[in-house]
Amino acid sequence: MTESPVKPILCLDFDGVLHSYTSRWQGPDIIPDEPTPGMVEFLAKAIDAFDVRVYSSRSNHDGGRAAMRAWLRMHVLRHFDCEFHQSSSADLDKVLKILCNIFFAEGKPEAFLTIDDRALCFTGKWPSIESLLAFKPWNKP
Repeated sequence: MTESPVKPILCLDFDGVLHSYTSRWQGPDIIPDEPTPGMVEFLAKAIDAFDVRVYSSRSNHDGGRAAMRAWLRMHVLRHFDCEFHQSSSADLDKVLKILCNIFFAEGKPEAFLTIDDRALCFTGKWPSIESLLAFKPWNKP
């Protein structure tokens, strides 16, 4: 039996990356907003190349990981129209493949790459304090 190659870890932030986060913080287990456009399509491709882990400020709060997991389940089911309707087995297979391959980390994973809406890539040169104070995530004017 051959061992499958280890996939690199892709760490995804939740708020502002998966979850559109338009309503701002309302608590670790309150997640009212829609997904960012293209989220499900991206996850379907990412799980083939990466070990996908979700890590968020919600991760260390009681109920935070469970709330994120439930939110993701609802939106993946909705994307494939599986929430209330009878769907094809192919669609259900896609749903299960995504949901079974997204992990919600308890601590910050040792990732190959992280996607976060509130981060800068360090280039070896320290940014100015002024540029840090002026930072705005993609979804905030």
